[in-house]
Amino acid sequence: MTLWFVFAVMTAAAIFAVLLPLGLGARTPSDGREAAVYTDQLAEIERDVENGLIGKVEAEAARVEIGRRLLAAADQENEVPVKASIGWRRAAAVLALIGVPVVALAVYLPLGSPQLPDFPLTARAAPPDGSQPLEALVSQVEQHLQKNPTDGRGWTVLAPVLARLGRTEDAIRAYRNMITYAGDGAAKRADLGEMIAAAAGGVVTAEAKAEFERAHALEADEPKSNYYLGLAAEQDGRKQDAAAIWLRLLSKAPADAPWRPLVAAALARVGGGEAPALPSEAMAAAKSMSEGDRDTMIRGMVDRLATRLKQDGGDVEGWLRLVRAYVVMGDLDKAKGALSDARQAVSGDAERLRQLNEGVKTFGLDG
Repeated sequence: MTLWFVFAVMTAAAIFAVLLPLGLGARTPSDGREAAVYTDQLAEIERDVENGLIGKVEAEAARVEIGRRLLAAADQENEVPVKASIGWRRAAAVLALIGVPVVALAVYLPLGSPQLPDFPLTARAAPPDGSQPLEALVSQVEQHLQKNPTDGRGWTVLAPVLARLGRTEDAIRAYRNMITYAGDGAAKRADLGEMIAAAAGGVVTAEAKAEFERAHALEADEPKSNYYLGLAAEQDGRKQDAAAIWLRLLSKAPADAPWRPLVAAALARVGGGEAPALPSEAMAAAKSMSEGDRDTMIRGMVDRLATRLKQDGGDVEGWLRLVRAYVVMGDLDKAKGALSDARQAVSGDAERLRQLNEGVKTFGLDG
């Protein structure tokens, strides 16, 4: 009720603002006093001429000016307000009295709603979605999924983000729900297995291995599951089996596969020899690349190898590959930096440090 009273007062104020100028706009006819003043001025000019106070030329100019003003005053005195002007004011007043409320209601009824609840202060203070931090967006998705737990699309969006944020246990739960509500798949099973292994500190547990085996059954060439199945074999002491799995994976890998350096380093670690040559079609694809594209691909592979070695610093063969890559690319500063990082990483193992120093002797880095 209070709201409608406020609207009524505002409407009345708007109507008053329109009507006031119309009421003041009518001009009051002259009562003749202005014409009498001009007549007295003409008589005074005549007296000044007779007394010699002004010349004839000045007197004539003054008469002309006062005569002009006298004629204008006479016309104003005889002017009668036209009916059209009065009619226009009445029409404007009626329009203000009726039109303003009608227009206001016509605009408010489809757009406004007095029953709409108040917008919470926290929601008003929240920045637009595009500028919100990732954690805030994740929280919104989680709140949505609490109310809609069977939304497979929501779990599909949330799971990889949780994994990237390092929320491993939450990511495992999200991947399980994604598989349950959005359908099974080799990549999904492999991602779930990877999260389970990450939660175990990188160890491929029986639970993680079961997920990788399910992924392999769904798609035999799924790379992530094959890599971890090889890693599981290595952790069990079956290095030949691990090498066989990784050799088969690399033989089918495309030239620009981002995980090739990782698998090749793992193969060398178990004594499986050098990675096999790329398939002929992959070699053809690499040769068909422009020099810039090929350079970008190579640098991407080297950067990924460097990132992995920061997490697994005990891989001597991986360090040697990284240092050699930087030397070939001409980045001697990076090569020296990588060598320094490698020595620091294996400083606690005399045998690995010896292998590293032996391996870099041919690089010309004072190793």
